[in-house]
Amino acid sequence: MTNGRDPLPPERGKEPGKAFLIFDGECSVCRNAVEWIRARAAPETFEYLSCHSEDLPRRFPHIEKSACLTAMHLVLQDGSVLAGERAVPEILLRLRRFRWAAALFRLPGATSISRAFYRRFAARRHDISRLLFPGEKQ
Repeated sequence: MTNGRDPLPPERGKEPGKAFLIFDGECSVCRNAVEWIRARAAPETFEYLSCHSEDLPRRFPHIEKSACLTAMHLVLQDGSVLAGERAVPEILLRLRRFRWAAALFRLPGATSISRAFYRRFAARRHDISRLLFPGEKQ
């Protein structure tokens, strides 16, 4: 479930509220992506939750585990949910040094390209994990 809104930069001087990033905690690509985000985000920016967590159905009953296994989900403070390629610009907006990169998703054709790339990458992420992180649990 997504709200389909275009991500906008936060109002000047106003930071967006904490968001919940839900990801496949058993996928090494996903875990490493979350660690990359965590290393660049202020501590109060995100809360991270594996879709394999027993807390998922209790905290977010409207998000099915099967959906989280196909794409990261970002739950914003207003309750809206951005999944997959729609979550990426919003994540970038919350990383001070990478806010500029969110603007790339507004370029003509960027939506179609990011959707195709994200879905193709996500469908092959376990194979990519084995190549990139051969010693890690997939």
